[in-house]
Amino acid sequence: MSVEINNESGVAVGEDRLQRLVSFVLESMYVHPDTELSLMFVDEAAIEQLHVQWMDEPGPTDVLSFPMDELRPGRPDAQAPAGLLGDIVVCPQVAMVQADNAGHSLEQELTVLVTHGMLHLLGFDHGTPDEEAEMFGLQRDLVLAFSTRER
Repeated sequence: MSVEINNESGVAVGEDRLQRLVSFVLESMYVHPDTELSLMFVDEAAIEQLHVQWMDEPGPTDVLSFPMDELRPGRPDAQAPAGLLGDIVVCPQVAMVQADNAGHSLEQELTVLVTHGMLHLLGFDHGTPDEEAEMFGLQRDLVLAFSTRER
């Protein structure tokens, strides 16, 4: 697995832990270990520009995902093929506000956001109530399992 992490945000994000998170999620979703992923951390101005350009929505956001090879999760008996999963862009400054509002750490919020971004790259969405229930349930399970493993 190749994960490129680029932090241009000016905020410490715990890159080693996030590397382990990405590996854990890919392994949990039965994605080939040679899959490539880019994880970028940017400031509010940079994410706002991307948010307007790609989503046509004003203001900064917490996370954006840009899928590449449209890989989908595998199964225990059939791993997904290797490929270029895509790019995830996260804004730690927005994440800090969300973490404060939720009453948890920035580390925990980044765990949620990166997991959320990875699920989008793997084809999950939350446009309908059923999709939302599936995606957020899986996200919760992955975050909990990873957090338990990290203790």
